[in-house]
Amino acid sequence: MARFRLLIEYDGSAYAGWQIQKNDPTIQGEIERALAIVLRNTTALTGAGRTDAGVHARGQVAHFDTDIDFDTERFQRSLNGILNDDIAIRAVLPADAEFHARYSARSRIYHYVIARQPVALLRHTCWYYSAKLDLASMNDASGRLIGKYDFKSFCRSISDVPHHTCNVIRAEWTETGEGFLTFVIEADRFLHGMVRSLVGTLIQVGRGCLTPDDIYHILDKKNRTAAGEAAPAKGLILHRVVY
Repeated sequence: MARFRLLIEYDGSAYAGWQIQKNDPTIQGEIERALAIVLRNTTALTGAGRTDAGVHARGQVAHFDTDIDFDTERFQRSLNGILNDDIAIRAVLPADAEFHARYSARSRIYHYVIARQPVALLRHTCWYYSAKLDLASMNDASGRLIGKYDFKSFCRSISDVPHHTCNVIRAEWTETGEGFLTFVIEADRFLHGMVRSLVGTLIQVGRGCLTPDDIYHILDKKNRTAAGEAAPAKGLILHRVVY
């Protein structure tokens, strides 16, 4: 039995997230369907992270096991020939037996993109937000997220996890001359809805409704109602998984 690693890019607009669901289309479900056709056998796929409905990925990673020999380049072409155009297999690579797409990851990097003016071509992968924002204050607040904290205030209340502690390695906003803001955050793990909740809260800082110091107060409360409203899913992209 051999293990293989997939590098996956997708536009999540038409899907109910990564994880297989009974009645809705998902990224995992579509790729497992393609694997079954190419390998002529039901094959389970394990992903590095469970992106929510409408969330995209540039660098999702998944693994699967098979006892069937194949040429990886031809296999990649076959999968892409079956999959819809909004899912692309960017690489198929042999992996060690000990490799695990989720548990071997050291960190994950997410991008959240905000358009400061109306867009057409990129409308599915960014959030158009026109209100005036203080980027310096947003970066000040973002810097206070770096470190190991309990992020329960930024986790959806329905989530069932053993703990809410995450170690944030990087959190910052960048601005491009094309009228976009990108929030870049890297951490060892992310909670359900965490990045979108953080973005919504940081927007409130940028508008002057909250101060950078309020980030500490929100973290201390450990209650989702203390944080801002979650930003829309369409601006969120799983950029890279670090191993």
